Amino acid sequence: MITPVLLCGGSGSRLWPLSRNAYPKQLLPLVSSNSLVQDTALRAKFLENVTAPLVICHDEYRFLIAEQLQEVGIRDARIILEPVRRNTAPAVAVAALQLCSDGSDPIMLVMPADNVIRDREKFHQAVNEATVLAEQGYLVTFGVVPTKPETGYGYIKKAELVEKTQGYRVEKFVEKPDLATAEKYVSSKAYFWNSGIFIFRASAFLAELKKYAPAILTACENVVANAKTDLDFIRIRESDFTACPSDSIDYAVMEHTQNAAVVPLTSDWSDVGSWSALWEVQEGDENGNVTLGDVVIEQSSNSYLRAESRMLAVIGVKDHIVVETPDAVLVAHKDYAQSVKEIVTRLTKNQRRETELHKRVYRPWGHYETVDQSHCFQVKRITVKPGGRLSLQMHHFRSEHWVVVSGMATVTRDEETFVLSANESTYIPVGVKHRLENTGTDNLELIEVQSGTYLGEDDIVRFEDVYGRATPEVV
Repeated sequence: MITPVLLCGGSGSRLWPLSRNAYPKQLLPLVSSNSLVQDTALRAKFLENVTAPLVICHDEYRFLIAEQLQEVGIRDARIILEPVRRNTAPAVAVAALQLCSDGSDPIMLVMPADNVIRDREKFHQAVNEATVLAEQGYLVTFGVVPTKPETGYGYIKKAELVEKTQGYRVEKFVEKPDLATAEKYVSSKAYFWNSGIFIFRASAFLAELKKYAPAILTACENVVANAKTDLDFIRIRESDFTACPSDSIDYAVMEHTQNAAVVPLTSDWSDVGSWSALWEVQEGDENGNVTLGDVVIEQSSNSYLRAESRMLAVIGVKDHIVVETPDAVLVAHKDYAQSVKEIVTRLTKNQRRETELHKRVYRPWGHYETVDQSHCFQVKRITVKPGGRLSLQMHHFRSEHWVVVSGMATVTRDEETFVLSANESTYIPVGVKHRLENTGTDNLELIEVQSGTYLGEDDIVRFEDVYGRATPEVV
């Protein structure tokens, strides 16, 4: 049996302002109506002899990942929560050890959750071919047949063909080359792009990890031994995982093992690492423009133009990226798409919230949007999905007025519980325990007006929470 392992780490900073730390690119619908993680999960779901996926994600994304998978009919995924990021080798080691903990030894199909592969049939064909090698003990990676000299990808040089298979032994892995070197690689037809997708038996990977990166294996064995179940998640201790060396699969194992093989992947593929890469994988109009949202174009060509919340009018633009969101706008030449990360670094250094959150902030119970704010008040639009229940909490520094717009709100305020419907309201004074709940079948929409000397999200003291969230540090 094949167990898909979805790696959902990373922040996707080069796709800012759409990708944010609290809602990164793998959660976004960038090339279809599904998010990247949904497309990745569905890509594996329809393989032969496949089990439920194992997902590895940062603790902060646990409810978002679970909800997105459920939306596409995947309700049996196991989700391991990383308290800190330690790169791909520790993540896959923890997954392998967890899968082997019940005495089984599955073949693992390891996939980054932010790749775009549209030709599912060709991907399945490559996986079937690679499975033959994995069953023979090889650690198999998928090499994308290059379509052009690309300096943004690593490369894999193939050696001889493995007898009676469609795969090759790996001669070497190569770092991102300069243009002249990339041109030589492509013309030689001996190199593939490194997709970062792998397939191998769990025990085979762990054996090679023990040989070439024993410190990672030892640390991850301790991590899995101390892991705890939290709701539907597998939670690992931060102190255990922080103690593990940080390294990639390539550096820790694949560049050293004598059992590396590569299977050609002939389908379209992209890791959509930048806006220019996203432009390349989408079909444009007759002038090469890719447009999404309410976009009006005049005398423009070969550009990526995206409007999220209002009309975007573009005139006389060529080879540019223009991305509008409710709180930030990016304008960049495609040649400088990689430099978006530098802007994010600067904004982070200046403690700008635009790198962390969108105006719409997702929570396990629904989401909220900030409508207006000043130094002493804040107005939010809150949406609570059916069955959603905020924590029982109180605030030291702010009071709140709630006005129900639609739906039915069950409100707890100290010792009393009551129901509010549309056009009804209540007041929550400073220091009063309170909770908001939607026990109906439709979304609950309300307007919250906060007032006080401090309005930060860390002014929350939680007494009960059905989602197992800890109380933030109170200012």
